Order: sequence, then structure tokens, then C-alpha cells
Amino acid sequence: MKELEKATFGAGCFWCVEAVFQRLDGVKDVVPGYCGGDKVNPTYKEVCTGRTGHAEVAQITFDPATIAFDELLNMFWQSHDPTTRNRQGNDVGTQYRSAVFYHNEEQRSAAEESKENLDNSEIFSNQIVTEITALDQFWPAEDYHNNYYNNNPNQPYCRIVIKPKLDKLFKKK
Repeated sequence: MKELEKATFGAGCFWCVEAVFQRLDGVKDVVPGYCGGDKVNPTYKEVCTGRTGHAEVAQITFDPATIAFDELLNMFWQSHDPTTRNRQGNDVGTQYRSAVFYHNEEQRSAAEESKENLDNSEIFSNQIVTEITALDQFWPAEDYHNNYYNNNPNQPYCRIVIKPKLDKLFKKK
């Protein structure tokens, strides 16, 4: 039996990313947090200024016997617009950038190949700007961000932004 693995993605607001990946079979845990910046142990308030260099991310613990990293990558590409630099919808700033923070060489290679194939497919009319970077340090977000959508489904951001995204991605067939 394979051990659990981790993947770390930035695709806009981490509440959205968490809500999407929590719904996939084989995903065991999703933790919102921060990666890619200079500040040690940043806070949400600091990251929101856009001055720490961190991206809002979700770190996903998954069972590779149930869901492959490539399947997580496919959901990553589908769940946001990887062609907009430092923005997802009305969320604007470097903290909302599209990013794959890879944990090993296999993830780096898979992410780069997937990005190149997607760019060449012309599914998106603009070039993909997703950064693919080695995971240096993951800082978990404050506890109140955990399970944010599940705990706050009627909060306006959740109703207006997250619910329609989940409905689109997980529509009944």
C-alpha cells in the first residue's frame, strides 16, 4: 500500500480551493495556508496586503492508490482561470496567483508537462501564467479558515463565488 502524499495548489482564494478538493474521492485532508513568500509564519491580514509574497494555497493530503496527482492537476486547471496573472475573479493581488508548489521531481515534471499540453491545446485563448515552483515552506492558515465553505455556506462570498463553482465542477451527470 502506498503512503499518503501531498500536493499544494494556489488557485485564488483558498476557501474555494479547499472546497473543491475536499469533494474528491481519495483526498484525505485539505489545509488552507500560505506559500511562496518571504515572511515567516504570515497571518491572513499580512498576506492580504499583497506585500509578503505569499500565495493563498491549499495543501492536499491524498491517497495515490485512489486518486493520482495527474487527476488533482486536472481539477486544478478546471477549477480556476490559469491565464490571469495575480487574479481570480474579483480577488486581485499576488496572493491570488495561480501556482503549483511541487513536493518532488515527479510532481514538477507532471505539472510542467500538463501545463505545456494545456497551453498547446488552445483550450484557453490566453497563455497560462501558472507558476510551478518547489515547495519551500507551507504555513497553515489560522484555524477559522479550515472548512470555511462547509462551516459558512450562507456567507455571501460562499453563496456568490464558491457554490456556483462547485455546482459547475460537480454537476450531476
